[in-house]
Amino acid sequence: MPTQDVCIIVPTIRDYESVRAYAENARKHGFDLERLFVVLVTEDFCDTEAMERMLDEEGLDGAVFDGSAREQWFREQGIEEYDHLIPAASHAQTSFGLLYLWAYDHFEYGVFIDDDTLPHDDVDFFGTHLANLHHEGEVTAVESDEDWVNVLYQSESDLYPRGYPYSAMDEDWSETTTDVDDVVASQGLWTNVPDLDAVRILMDGDLQGQAQTRTTAEDFGRDFVVAPDNYLTVCSMNLAFRREVVPAFYQFPMDDNPWDVGRFDDIWSGLVLKRAADVLGKQIYNGDPLCEHNKAPRSTFGDLANEVAGLELNEHVWELLDRAGEDADSYREVADAVAAELIGADATEWENSEFLAYCGEHLQEWLDCLAALEGGQAIESRAAATTD
Repeated sequence: MPTQDVCIIVPTIRDYESVRAYAENARKHGFDLERLFVVLVTEDFCDTEAMERMLDEEGLDGAVFDGSAREQWFREQGIEEYDHLIPAASHAQTSFGLLYLWAYDHFEYGVFIDDDTLPHDDVDFFGTHLANLHHEGEVTAVESDEDWVNVLYQSESDLYPRGYPYSAMDEDWSETTTDVDDVVASQGLWTNVPDLDAVRILMDGDLQGQAQTRTTAEDFGRDFVVAPDNYLTVCSMNLAFRREVVPAFYQFPMDDNPWDVGRFDDIWSGLVLKRAADVLGKQIYNGDPLCEHNKAPRSTFGDLANEVAGLELNEHVWELLDRAGEDADSYREVADAVAAELIGADATEWENSEFLAYCGEHLQEWLDCLAALEGGQAIESRAAATTD
């Protein structure tokens, strides 16, 4: 029997049926469905029985976790003191899927899929992601004079994705060829509705939360990595990763917080991941497999209200992370160093600066939670360091 080594994490309160298209893509391209375990992260008001039936009909092993089921899972693992790490009614609930993956060490890979996406029929979705994670050899490397790379840099649309700092726009970028041998994340990009923030959507002339400008496969050319000491936006709608990155990949606690900061969970987690990758000599691969992003119409102003509380912080948080963990030799050490930077940041001149310490404290607790699933080593080591 093949090893069930891939944990698929799908946050959904709407179109969970999109999972069927990914199962069909796997069958079409000969990818073994028995390698997959699907974790649907949903809410108590959703039809979990229908979701379970869908998994059965598609021949997919998996589990459905609404809010009540998540609480029960935390109790069963003996980690109920950490259930607050998963924010209520937030896309950042994908962190629960990371915990589930971490709890069962037969999972070697994780894949984030959003329920408003579909795979491209002509590409082996899962096979391509795993091939990217195993890529060894030459690939295009991109860097810029602003230390930021726009993942849409090959497009003529002049779009910047959600989370890209406004202060880093109008950058001059350059390409070289590099050898990679340790890819830890594969970010698939997206056609149809681009992943933009609300301000950029408004500038593009759309009041329904989408965009007038759409992307096609022609907007994406060469696959690429981003050079060390350069950052990029990491979107969790189409992303595969190795198990090892989980300590440095906490999806930050958005929406359900006293400052109402939202929409930066995957963006900021991606910054931590990139910092860890740079410190540890790893790479994040970008490009194929593309997905079709079919974002449902909604108020652009609603998204703006959800984003504006964190916009100023997003201009600066990467600079704090960029000085963290230089001498670290593990993802856990990098994440712990990032947490310390966020907690100790002198950021009072920024709007909602207290949220940074809140994120840092949650990141520390994330590491403790992972350790509790393993047996408590990190909790003890931090307590010893505090005592010393």
